[in-house]
Amino acid sequence: MPRQVLLSDARNDALLDRALRRLPQGSALVFRHYHLAPAARATRLRHLRRIAALRGVEVVLAGAGYGPANALSPRARLRLATAHTLREIGAAARAGAHAVLLSPVYPTRSHPGAPVLGALRFNCLARLSPLPVLALGGMTRRRFAQVRAHGFAAIDGLP
Repeated sequence: MPRQVLLSDARNDALLDRALRRLPQGSALVFRHYHLAPAARATRLRHLRRIAALRGVEVVLAGAGYGPANALSPRARLRLATAHTLREIGAAARAGAHAVLLSPVYPTRSHPGAPVLGALRFNCLARLSPLPVLALGGMTRRRFAQVRAHGFAAIDGLP
């Protein structure tokens, strides 16, 4: 199970090649790239998969939306789901996820002004989870030290 997960986004696309090369072996990339047309998205995915394979980074192809089961695919070796509540964590477990990205822990540029869990609530939910939990939302390596999680995921907070 990866301890660091990088999520792709239109705003970090220009930095993804470099970021992938800096991720530790065993990390993962959740490839979203919803901003690209299908042909361009497929081309970008092939390119990033080549870099990821050289680094020992697993690539998870996200679904069309961003919700409780966005990265679940029965054929995927690593199935990740996003969750914001204990109910959604349970749904992810029942759907066959290997781990859950619980968010948002802290304020994030992706959802400015949205309510956040905070470290205390996050830690309570993570402790109750039947799945390994990765912290998502305003995460950096420094903030990861404030939560009790298997690992963390970020769009901006990784190299």
